[in-house]
Amino acid sequence: MTPVLGLMVAQNIAFYVIAAIMVLAGLRVVTTNNVVHAALYLVVVLAGVAAQFLILGAEFIGVTQVLVYIGAVIVLFLFGIMLTRAKIGREDVTDHTGAVRGAALFTALLLTAVTVYSVLDWFRDVELPTETRTTTAQVSDSIFSQYIVAFEATSVLLLAALIGAIVIARKE
Repeated sequence: MTPVLGLMVAQNIAFYVIAAIMVLAGLRVVTTNNVVHAALYLVVVLAGVAAQFLILGAEFIGVTQVLVYIGAVIVLFLFGIMLTRAKIGREDVTDHTGAVRGAALFTALLLTAVTVYSVLDWFRDVELPTETRTTTAQVSDSIFSQYIVAFEATSVLLLAALIGAIVIARKE
């Protein structure tokens, strides 16, 4: 199948616009002082990821991204914030200035450079197959047959995390 030139340009423009919004929202996740605002910026990032999947034609993964991460994980974050009654706003204990922020920025840039180099080096000559498509039925068959142990282990882990959050949130 030969891609239509105009559609590819529109997809590329949409991809870069969404990616720019995701980067800005991601920066606000780690720079805002309000925990609730950080969670809401994280919603923007996760919605951008879902939109990227939809642009790439992976509708199942895009919808799953919305249902699982935005619908469940973010709601769990917000419940956790409300249950723990975390202080909203600036905190002297966790707010760092000057040298600490510079060291954190340097470390983040160094880790980004190492990650980009590793990914580019690892996938140098690898090309994705363009003709093969995985259907939702194939994905569900894989999850509930080949990867059932990992799926169940993840479910138990998430349940344990939820129970642990409730135990920590309770005062007595």
